[in-house]
Amino acid sequence: MRRFAHMLCLSTAMIATGASAQTVLKASHQFPGGKGDIRDEMVQMIARDVAAANVDLEIQVFPGSSLYKPNDQWNAITRGLLDMTSFPLDYASGRHPEFSATLMPGLVGNFDRATRLNDSDFMKDIKKVIEDAGAIVIADAWLSGAFASKKTCITAPDTIKGQVIRAAGPAFEEMLVGAGASISSMPSSEIYTGMQTGVLDAANTSSASFVSYRLFEQAKCLTAPGKNALWFMYEPVLMSKKIFDGLNEEQQKAILAAADKAEVFFNKEVRKGDQLMIDAYEKAGVEVVEMSKADYDAWLEIAKETSYKNFAANVSGGDKLIEKALAVK
Repeated sequence: MRRFAHMLCLSTAMIATGASAQTVLKASHQFPGGKGDIRDEMVQMIARDVAAANVDLEIQVFPGSSLYKPNDQWNAITRGLLDMTSFPLDYASGRHPEFSATLMPGLVGNFDRATRLNDSDFMKDIKKVIEDAGAIVIADAWLSGAFASKKTCITAPDTIKGQVIRAAGPAFEEMLVGAGASISSMPSSEIYTGMQTGVLDAANTSSASFVSYRLFEQAKCLTAPGKNALWFMYEPVLMSKKIFDGLNEEQQKAILAAADKAEVFFNKEVRKGDQLMIDAYEKAGVEVVEMSKADYDAWLEIAKETSYKNFAANVSGGDKLIEKALAVK
């Protein structure tokens, strides 16, 4: 007889289907649904493959913040009120400051290094914090990011002076303030309105969000990641540990197999994302530039004196965590 230890969870329902019972899980994320955003596609793929496994399990996907607001998802997933999410981990750095290391300027650099980080001691420490909080990572995902401005192209640090910018996470905010910017914090789903209404002059977010949120309609200049990418962010697919542990073995295996397949898909397709972004912005008439190595090095020096130094000073074991990330070649 199958056990459903999670049947009291508010976000999980059981539907009678003849002689058996089907468990329905809810997946929430903030990204546009059906618009080609790779994070939505990952979750949708997991849902399709789990349904095809015929293990009496269905995953209903709620994109575009239609079930939970972006910043509410961490609390919901760790308490077992939400079953699954694609989540920018740094959004929860207010509760777990270690997560800021997953959006530290210049720490990742490129997709190959991001992939190597997934199995490193650095990520083992991060994943232990995630699990201790009540969630598990079922699929790793790192996204590159860019800058865009309504005023001037953002290249060297002095080009950000006087601009109000949205940056995901405290580490980037500290670096940008160190270069003379002002900060207006908000989820990526609110950047378009912020730029449209004049609250923001500029934004810093993932390449996928720059396309799926159509920010080319508001931008004058895009700074693409290129060979000198300052911005990489960890945005894994998470499950509630309470919910996952309550599934039977067949269902757990189906979810993990689907998640592995989605991760392989992501790692292949995400590398195309920067060029898709560039194409979309050039087509919209937006100027596209890249940072030079000198620009990158100048930003990194500011980051070391702001973000890196503050992280080491204010996060328990923060210096060791950064060392573990830098040790991955």
